[in-house]
Amino acid sequence: MEKRNEILELSIQFALDIIEFSEILESKRKFVIANQLLKCATSIGANVFESQSAESRADFIHKLKIADKEAKESQYWLLLCEKSPSYPFNEDLKVKLRSIQKILSKIISTSKKGVI
Repeated sequence: MEKRNEILELSIQFALDIIEFSEILESKRKFVIANQLLKCATSIGANVFESQSAESRADFIHKLKIADKEAKESQYWLLLCEKSPSYPFNEDLKVKLRSIQKILSKIISTSKKGVI
């Protein structure tokens, strides 16, 4: 039986949710932010996915740090949607992203133990 990979599952589901939200933004002609958010938010999962076949612990940590940076950028674009009265916003995306960020942070710090 294969062990459940929570961060991989969450980041893939988040990417799927962001695809739907980006379509809502596009339907309201908010193309620039839709595109920016789509790129960085789906990149979180891509980097987590890629980390699963890392060549070393350092490579694994590096890929997850990139995922964390993409999560930070996603947080920024979602914040703009939240603060702008003319943009749609989805609170659930913010909650899911925060959960992903916490898990990434924990994995990175745990993986760094013993690494110089």
